[in-house]
Amino acid sequence: LSNGIDVYTTLNIQHLESLNDVLAKVTGITMRETVPDTILDEADEIEVVDLPIGELVKRLREGKVYVPEQAERALQSYFSEKNLNALRELTLRRAAKRVDTQIQSFLRGEVGQRSARERLIVCVSSYASSAELVRAAKLLAAGLDADWYAVYVDTGHKKLSEEEEDRVTRSLQLAEELGAKPVTLSGRNVAEEIVNYARSHQITKILIGKPLRRRISDVLYGSVVDRLIRSSGEIDVYVITRSTKRQEKAKSLRSQKRAAPGKYMAGVLLVVLAALVSAVARNFLAPTNLVMFYLLAVVVSAVFFGKGPSILTAVLSVAVFDFFFIPPFYTFTVYDTQYLFTFLVLLIVGLLISTLTARIKEQAESARAREAFSTSLYNLSRDLGAAKDVQSVAQFLSSHIFETLEAKSVIFVKEEENLKPYTDGDVVPDAHESAVVEWVLKNGESAGWSTDTLPGSSGYYLPLKTIHGIFGAIGVYFKTKSQTLPLDRKRLLDAFASQSAIAIERIRFQEEVQKTRLLEEREKLQSALFNSISHDLRTPLVSITGSLSGMLENLKMDESSRKDLLENAYEEAGRLNRLVGNLLDMARLEADALKVMPHLSEVSDIIGAAQKALEEKLSDRRVTVEIEKDLPHIPMDFSLMMKVLVNLLDNAVKYAPFGLPIDIEAKKNNGFIEIKILDRGLGIPERDLENVFNKFYRVKRPQNIEGTGLGLSICKGIVEAHHGKIWAENRPGGGTIVTMSLPVRQ
Repeated sequence: LSNGIDVYTTLNIQHLESLNDVLAKVTGITMRETVPDTILDEADEIEVVDLPIGELVKRLREGKVYVPEQAERALQSYFSEKNLNALRELTLRRAAKRVDTQIQSFLRGEVGQRSARERLIVCVSSYASSAELVRAAKLLAAGLDADWYAVYVDTGHKKLSEEEEDRVTRSLQLAEELGAKPVTLSGRNVAEEIVNYARSHQITKILIGKPLRRRISDVLYGSVVDRLIRSSGEIDVYVITRSTKRQEKAKSLRSQKRAAPGKYMAGVLLVVLAALVSAVARNFLAPTNLVMFYLLAVVVSAVFFGKGPSILTAVLSVAVFDFFFIPPFYTFTVYDTQYLFTFLVLLIVGLLISTLTARIKEQAESARAREAFSTSLYNLSRDLGAAKDVQSVAQFLSSHIFETLEAKSVIFVKEEENLKPYTDGDVVPDAHESAVVEWVLKNGESAGWSTDTLPGSSGYYLPLKTIHGIFGAIGVYFKTKSQTLPLDRKRLLDAFASQSAIAIERIRFQEEVQKTRLLEEREKLQSALFNSISHDLRTPLVSITGSLSGMLENLKMDESSRKDLLENAYEEAGRLNRLVGNLLDMARLEADALKVMPHLSEVSDIIGAAQKALEEKLSDRRVTVEIEKDLPHIPMDFSLMMKVLVNLLDNAVKYAPFGLPIDIEAKKNNGFIEIKILDRGLGIPERDLENVFNKFYRVKRPQNIEGTGLGLSICKGIVEAHHGKIWAENRPGGGTIVTMSLPVRQ
């Protein structure tokens, strides 16, 4: 469909997820192979394909559906006449509902009138029947053409067992697959949190399951359903009857976390200790004051051992206090009826203290869990804020996943057309895992273990995405795995992925801004280059053209004038040749196409050759050459190094006033031979010393000195190609020193 390909498929009605519970009640068989209802809801057209029951039975017995033995078993179980009639009815109802929805959409005129539509909430809990409630909500939402939400409220009052957490996670995932938006809220009062969320999101209906059993708190304060109905106001509340099977109820009770037997024994020992202290203090304290010792035992038991042991401690305290310290002793008979009030108060206070203390501990644990969640996000966001590149983001994310979840991870980041993995070393995705990653990147949804998409994978994969696109994926691999990924870990990983994707997006935007800035600078540089080169090229061309045109126009020109014009044209042609040569050399340097062919050469030879090349320009200068004795031969490309020296000497002549001397020095220094060109010119301002070797950079001079700013840049490229260095400094007393340092051996 994503590629514009029409898809035609068949689907049996019993495989729709929302009808799973209905079919289980009708046929007595729970269908394990289901597909989300969105498969049918998003179809452009549906067509009912029905077959009379008699003909279908005939086809089954003829072996056209199953082999004969299987066909007989199917006819006696699932494909009985009663079940086939029920399936036909469900099929026709679903088709009629589709037609009705289309008619209603047509009558509304505008599909975009979302505000007038119904909105409903289904309340998800840790009970096994929560999935059944979600499916019922899907059917109601489909019938009303309503938007719907699956809401779970984490009260922190009771620590969920691993099995209960798994139920909550699976129920929210099922709701998301069926088209709902899963939401997790936090708060003490379930009814209050649900109503507040419903009012803030214009909810019109709330679905909640009927309580499976009545508790003491429900009798005193009302159940969640009762409080929800009282506070719902104009919002309709639907109470759905859930499964009340004995085994489900027992399973839910067993799933609650119980205190270890050792804690109950500790509570008994506290009562014994309180009795011993009371036996010692009974000679100077009234019996009613001895109650404080038992009350202290109840408090200690509630704080350190939990609710169950503290209730046992409270009951035993009343019994021991009555048996040993209230006359008649060693019986449970009470002569003074006032002690009955004391017993009652002791029991009530003990129960209240144990209940409240246990609740406070659970809330503290929940608060610590939320604090750990917030701290993890803060630490990651702080590190990501300092990340300067994508690799840093991947490393920070991987380390935080390991520290927080004790899980190994692989971060996959899109780089142009490729997918680059960043792994912590021990995890190397194979071809199967890589296929899961490709699916995640293509669809932008989680996949792998603990999901319904490719659950056989060893890792849990989720995308790195923002509203601007998908930047990669995360693969998380846990040492020990439960049936599903706990809800809190899934939320933390989602938050990690979201923050990391935003960080990658920020870095990519910064890179784009930098590229844009560089392009602008390059355009400015190219404009300056073209202006400079066009001027430098035009000047010698104008001189050459003028000289030649003058000679052509005046063929009878005397020999002296002809010679002057020819010499001028020759000089300008040489200047033009040097300019073009510099441009070609710079192009070769930038393309890394400059070929260096080193041979052992003497320093004196290359200095002499450079002087010879500039013999005419140096004719009016005093050039002093000082070469250290016994300098070794050095490997160099003679022609290229000669070009460097020619450029440096030419600069010295150009920038030093007429008649001032130029010095050349060569000496050995720590395995390198340094060749220096020293002049007595104006020198270079300190701020320009580091930039004179950059392309097209020229020191601003009051004199109009010709040049393109390429000479020193070419010198630097050639010297560095010989594994050497070149730098400039000001000469004491005025002038400039340019030094190039070449290694003796390579």
